[in-house]
Amino acid sequence: MGTNRETTEIEKKLLQAKHRMEEARARNQVQERKDRTRRLIQEGAILEKAFPEASSMELETLERFLCSHLQRHC
Repeated sequence: MGTNRETTEIEKKLLQAKHRMEEARARNQVQERKDRTRRLIQEGAILEKAFPEASSMELETLERFLCSHLQRHC
């Protein structure tokens, strides 16, 4: 009987470890999204500060303008 109980305890601990890993991954993904959002906001603020007209341009127009002036193929 001890073997069955030991197996159940081991399975329980493995399942708990798996759940902790999944929770850690989920927290990391949330933090990565928050970091990306913050970075995008900061970059947008820098763009508007350097080029105030950007705030009133349509996104497609802004993209074409930047691509043509930075000589990038978008």
